[in-house]
Amino acid sequence: MSAKTAMMQQRQRELQVLALRKQGVLLEEEYRSEIQFYMHDMERFTLSSTQSMDQQPEIKWHMRPCLVDFLVEIHFTFRLRPETLYLTLNIVDRYVSRRIVYIKHYQLVGCAALWIAAKFEDAKERVPTVQDLAQICRETYDESAFIQMEGHVLATIQWTLGHPTAEAWLRLMCCGPYIEDTKVQHVARFLMEITLFYREFVKYAPSSIALGALTLARSIVGKGRHVFEETEECLEIVGHLDNRLAKHVNDLSETLVKKYSYAFYSKAATFVVQFYLQGGRFEPLPFSNLPITPVTPSHRSSASAFSTPMSTPTSASDISDDYPRTPTTPQSFSSSDPFAHQSENDKENLPTFEPVVNKQRIDAAPEQYLPHDFVTFGRSALHNLNISSPRAMVS
Repeated sequence: MSAKTAMMQQRQRELQVLALRKQGVLLEEEYRSEIQFYMHDMERFTLSSTQSMDQQPEIKWHMRPCLVDFLVEIHFTFRLRPETLYLTLNIVDRYVSRRIVYIKHYQLVGCAALWIAAKFEDAKERVPTVQDLAQICRETYDESAFIQMEGHVLATIQWTLGHPTAEAWLRLMCCGPYIEDTKVQHVARFLMEITLFYREFVKYAPSSIALGALTLARSIVGKGRHVFEETEECLEIVGHLDNRLAKHVNDLSETLVKKYSYAFYSKAATFVVQFYLQGGRFEPLPFSNLPITPVTPSHRSSASAFSTPMSTPTSASDISDDYPRTPTTPQSFSSSDPFAHQSENDKENLPTFEPVVNKQRIDAAPEQYLPHDFVTFGRSALHNLNISSPRAMVS
C-alpha cells in the first residue's frame, strides 16, 4: 500500500468517525482494543442458553418467528435504534433461559423486553408508552401487567442490560481500517436481522453474527472478502445463512423484507432476494479450510459458558425465591396450538404486502405511518397465543 493510499484511507476514517459523532455515536480509536476486550467479556456473560430454552414446556421454537416478526414491526414503526431490537431479543432469550414462560405470557414478555431495551437505548420521546403497548396487544393485557412484567424481567436478568449487540459490533467493524460500502452495511444489517428468527443462530456470539453477516454481504454485493478476518465460527454462520436463503428465500418475513426494501436501506432486501432467486450462492475460497489465526475469540454458548444461580428454568410461580410472581391475565383458553394449523389469512405479516421481487418501484419512506396504523394489521395468530395455553384448562 502506497503512502498516498494510506493517507486517503486515514482521511476517510476520520470523516466517518466525525459523521458518527454528529449522529451521537462516539468512537475513540485509541481505546478500540480495550472496548473490544470489554465487549467480548460482556457478550459471554449475556449469552442465553438454547439447552435451557429447549426445556420450555409450552414455548416452542416454531413460535419464535411470530414473536420476532411482531417485534420487528413495532420497532420499525416507532423508529427505534437498531441496537434496541437486538437487545430486546437478547433480553427475551435470557429470560426464557431462566424462567418458565407460558404461551399466554409470550407476547407480554416480548413487549416488556422491547420497553426495557427502548428505555436503555433510545431517546425518551421515541419510547412507546404503556398505553401504546396495551393497544398494540389489542387490550389483551392490563396496563399494570406490562409494568409488573418489566420488573420481573429485570429481576430475572439481574438488571444486566449492557449486552454488546450485533449492531454495535457491525459498526465497530465498519469503522476499522477498511471503510465498508454503504450497500454492504445495509445488506449485512438485513442478514443480521434474519438471524433473530431462527434457533440455529441463538448460540452464536453477536460478534460472530456481525462478522458472518458482513462476510456474506461482501460476497453478495461483489466486494472483496477479508479472509484474514474470517473465523471458523464466522464461516459456520455464513453457511447457515447461505443455505437457508438458498432453500427458503420465499419464506422470509414479509415485514422484514418490506422494511429493507426502502431506498434508505439501499433496497437491501430486494437485492438479496433477487440474488438467491437467480441461483446465487456464497463460494468458499479453496484455501478457506487452512489454519488461520482468528482476529476475535470464538465463543460458543453452552451450559458451561457461564453459570448463575438461575442457569436453569424455574417456575415463575414458585414463591420460594425472592423474585416477583409472573403477571397473570384471566382468560378463557383452548388447548389448540395456533401455530400448528394457520390459514393464509392468519399470517403474522401485513396481508396487503406485495412481494418485493414483483415490485416495479420502491415506496417512499413510510413517514406517514403512526404506530397503530402499521402495527395492528394481521395480528390474529399472535393474538391467539393469549387464549391457547394448555395449562390454563388445569388452573
